[in-house]
Amino acid sequence: MTVVRPPQFDRRWQRKRRWAARWRQWRPWLIIVGLVALTLILSGKPTALRDPVEVDRAFTLCGEGSSAACVIDGDTVAIGQRRIRLTGFDTPELDGACPAEAAKAREARTALRDWLNEGAFLLGGGKDAPRDRYGRELRDAWRRIEGDEEWLAERMIGQGLAADDSWSGSAVDWCA
Repeated sequence: MTVVRPPQFDRRWQRKRRWAARWRQWRPWLIIVGLVALTLILSGKPTALRDPVEVDRAFTLCGEGSSAACVIDGDTVAIGQRRIRLTGFDTPELDGACPAEAAKAREARTALRDWLNEGAFLLGGGKDAPRDRYGRELRDAWRRIEGDEEWLAERMIGQGLAADDSWSGSAVDWCA
């Protein structure tokens, strides 16, 4: 024998039904907002804008001249004792697999030095920046020009001197 429960129309039941209906109505919007927030966080730009540090120094190539600020390779700089890996792009290695990669790496290193010496720029990542497996600080670099932002990563990639190092980027064969 089946027991049939009488319909419930008390206030608690009504409140539960209203909350369920509201949740069904707001759920798609909450998912969209969450995905947009996740995309922004993974792109790195919102976190880079947190507590930026302005840098206005003359950079040399490391090993050439004496300077407290120098460019180690196409995506790494030294400021005093700090080693900073500039994020958002990946340049070829100076001790590359082939002469073409080494030449492109020297070109990227010179282009980075030139960009850094164009004037003051901002390093993002906050006061306690994350570090990579080599102990280098990980920071974004950009410059504000007349209210607009010029990101170093976009410039290096646009000049063909670097590859995108985000999750969407693919490995580049610099020897091809």
